Amino acid sequence: MLSFTPVETRAALSLAVVFLARMMGLFMLLPVLAILARDLGGATPLLVGLAIGAYGLFQAMFQIPFGMLSDRFGRKRIIMLGLLLFVSGSLLAASAETIWGVIAGRALQGGGAISAAVMALAADLTREEVRTRMMAVLGASIGLSFIISIVVGPLLMTHFDLPGIFLIVAVLGVLAAMLVWFVVPEPLHRPDDRDLRVMGSRLTDMLRNSALLRLDIGICLLHLVITASFVSIPLNLLDAGIDISEHWLVYLLAVLFSLAILLPLVGFGERRYGARLTLLVAIAGLFLAQVSLAVFGTGSFWAIVASLALFFGFLSALEALLPSMVSKLAPAANRGSAMGVYSTSQFLGAFLGGIVGGWLLGAVGLSVAFWCLSIVCLLWLAVAWGTQDIGVTNFRLSLREMNAANIQTLSTSLMTLPGVCEVVVDSAGKIAYMKVDRQKFDASAARNLIQKD
Repeated sequence: MLSFTPVETRAALSLAVVFLARMMGLFMLLPVLAILARDLGGATPLLVGLAIGAYGLFQAMFQIPFGMLSDRFGRKRIIMLGLLLFVSGSLLAASAETIWGVIAGRALQGGGAISAAVMALAADLTREEVRTRMMAVLGASIGLSFIISIVVGPLLMTHFDLPGIFLIVAVLGVLAAMLVWFVVPEPLHRPDDRDLRVMGSRLTDMLRNSALLRLDIGICLLHLVITASFVSIPLNLLDAGIDISEHWLVYLLAVLFSLAILLPLVGFGERRYGARLTLLVAIAGLFLAQVSLAVFGTGSFWAIVASLALFFGFLSALEALLPSMVSKLAPAANRGSAMGVYSTSQFLGAFLGGIVGGWLLGAVGLSVAFWCLSIVCLLWLAVAWGTQDIGVTNFRLSLREMNAANIQTLSTSLMTLPGVCEVVVDSAGKIAYMKVDRQKFDASAARNLIQKD
């Protein structure tokens, strides 16, 4: 197995810390904003929900444009612009005295939609052979940031008010910007790989792909449920008589216990039982978690911890499973466009979750809100039922050693190999994008075919 070069190691570690710092600045607010925002002028449950979800709306609007701008003007410039917007929004929210000021700050935070640009920069800085490992490092940093933030946020709430926490978020944004500017390496060249880019001409095709659309709807509904739940969960803890100073302990125990669900599902569930069954089991588990929160959300300490452990375990499994399925189902050479639509759907769900969660809290109360979200999970289960099982994966074949004449006829030859489902040959970039059955495909046979030609 190839190892990272020193430059790739530096890129992986620094970009992982950039993601960690910035995502902590967002996740830390989830368990505290619903409590601390209640004292702001003009605050209502609906507006508090909007403050939580406003970030998602602007992320959904600007995620794809920021990715395209980074293709044209350079990754670091666009990432720095996004971090500037993020820090400015944090400072605006910190200075706000009304709920509308916080909503404006959260919207400005969301305007700095840099995830696609950071992923593209990571791809620019790594060789094709180790790129999957780089993406795994960045994905792990996002998951780690959620685990840390869900515990650290309530701890900070015992020492700081809402403006103080937003100032800490701003500092994390500045730290991320300093890492990008001074530590992250400058790419020597930008690979023109079609499967890494968001191509505007392909977005409509991605929306028409029914298999991908089911997953896009799924990530939208997942983040709707997550965000809407966090409008109510912190208040549930207060209603259960759990002091604010103990909220961090509830979340910490729940996260630790959730590993008993997460590790089996992610570790061997997809490989042994198939992606479709794993997905359906995880959605059903999320439904049970919502029912448990509705029944035991204001019950005993340990009943609440158990309910939250179910919630964290199944949502974390879904967060890991869904992007993997999108990547595998995306047409050859269009993975970047497919992930762009997926990310937009994800953040749109976060916005809708804030609105729905705030409205439910004000209209029907805490317990009924969770019952309503359990119905959303059942609707998602119905949509996901038709998901096809996935036995294919993406494979890229470098054609740099072939002459142009042979490349033109290569796709026909590759399609004759066992396990090859789809081939797109990029003559200019000298890359063959393939979708293959991982059980039947022999990579060495494809490489031998190239050498023979």
